[in-house]
Amino acid sequence: MSGAGGGSEAGALSAAAVRTAGRHGAWGTTWLLLAFMLVNFADKAVLGLAGPDIMREFGISRQEFGAAQAGFFALFSVSALAVSALTRKVRTSVLLLGMALLWSVAQLPMVWAAAGFGTLVLTRVLLGAAEGPAAPVAVHHLHGWFGQRDRNLPTAVLMVGAAAGVAVAAPALSAVISGWGWRWAFGTVGVIGLVWAAVWRRYGSEGPLAPPVGGARGREVPEVPLRRVLLSGTFLTACAGSFAAYWLMSSKLTWLPDYLETVLGWDAHRAGLMVGAGAVANGVVLLVHGVVAQQAARRGGPGRLPAGAGAGVLLLLSAAAVTVFATAGADWLRVPMMFGPMALALPMMTVGQTAVARITPPAQRGVVLGAVVCVFALGGVLAPLVLGGIVDAGATAARGYENGWLFTAGLLAVAGALTALFLRPERDAERLGVPETPPVGVPVAH
Repeated sequence: MSGAGGGSEAGALSAAAVRTAGRHGAWGTTWLLLAFMLVNFADKAVLGLAGPDIMREFGISRQEFGAAQAGFFALFSVSALAVSALTRKVRTSVLLLGMALLWSVAQLPMVWAAAGFGTLVLTRVLLGAAEGPAAPVAVHHLHGWFGQRDRNLPTAVLMVGAAAGVAVAAPALSAVISGWGWRWAFGTVGVIGLVWAAVWRRYGSEGPLAPPVGGARGREVPEVPLRRVLLSGTFLTACAGSFAAYWLMSSKLTWLPDYLETVLGWDAHRAGLMVGAGAVANGVVLLVHGVVAQQAARRGGPGRLPAGAGAGVLLLLSAAAVTVFATAGADWLRVPMMFGPMALALPMMTVGQTAVARITPPAQRGVVLGAVVCVFALGGVLAPLVLGGIVDAGATAARGYENGWLFTAGLLAVAGALTALFLRPERDAERLGVPETPPVGVPVAH
């Protein structure tokens, strides 16, 4: 792939050209964006992994540390929406490059010993502003390479970056923290971000189904009023379910290392290995769900189970797993919950984004995906603060964490019920007049 521009989803593309682009570019782009998400979530994970050392060095409480983590999300939602709106005027390949460069700039100041708690908060705010648009812009870019029925698996692969980023980061950054101190963990992820940016600058490109930018015309699918999309049952429940899933993800990133060390009495190395192993299981759950969902989408047919029903059930099962994790008195029962059952909420991130993409005309897709992230990323703002406050308010750390995990389980259960009842992308797409996007390899008629 070269850094060439993309074409219109409604442009007159020859079948041979589309097939060639799909064969050589679609999955290559997917792997590059998987690496993008690996770096993205390694950036997020570093603060949680270094948390115990940071709290000791700066002499701060869990709630104050939660405020630092929440600072990451101070501009996260706003930037997700603002930068996603730019996808109508600026190519996504350029936006992705700019984000990766800003991530690195935000991480490197913490390497210096003079950087204190204030610097930590400020750099997390900058990092959050740069990372907020990462998921919607990456998904929008990826969907320029795949038709509607082919999007489940590559979108799931992209979301695996969230899990695999933690799986790689947890043991690797824990080793860096143990060997060179917590500050060099920030420096490590900053340098890795620069390496990814250099590779993307050389190989990143737009897909043959990417919508035009900069006022180009020729779109086959007419735009619809955004309020109709944003008020649909599919959009609202995609936000609710993804909010709950992201709440769980953020809670685990921020507080699971401290929970394993403080409540279960594990050392930092063992806790890091366990977090990484749990993240591998998360990735397996996402991939298996992606394969099953893609096969179901390709079969199609009116008798197919609605996307919301399956995603809702998975959220409810995750809620049950979190409840067991919170209340079980023995590690042999509590620990297995981290290896799959709790992760059953995560496919909602894939389902929500593919469902919203289905009900949105291609030219508006980046904006609407950004709106989804703008809403569900509030879970990243609230979870560190709320759980930190709940833990500090408990009679003991163990009791506080139990209350916090049970609160999370209740949130997952409510979101699961709403998703099962109201997430109906095919019905809403028909009502909004949005046709299905053809797969790569099928010529797009003008």
